[in-house]
Amino acid sequence: MKTAMQELWDYIDANYHEDTFNLYNTKEISLQKEKDWMIHTYWVAYKEGQYSGDKTAEEYYNETFNK
Repeated sequence: MKTAMQELWDYIDANYHEDTFNLYNTKEISLQKEKDWMIHTYWVAYKEGQYSGDKTAEEYYNETFNK
C-alpha cells in the first residue's frame, strides 16, 4: 500500500525529469511531513482508545507503507 503522497511522487518521477525540475528537496520534505502526520495521528487514535495494537507508530508506518 502507498500513501497519497507516495503515489503523487511516483507519478511525478515517471512523467518529469529531475534535471528539468529541481524537486528532490520538495519530495523528501513532503514525504517526511506526511509520515510525521500519520505517526502523530496513530498516537492520537491509540491514546483515545480508537486503536489498539502491539506495534509502535513507526513500526506500523514502515510495515504498511514502506514495502
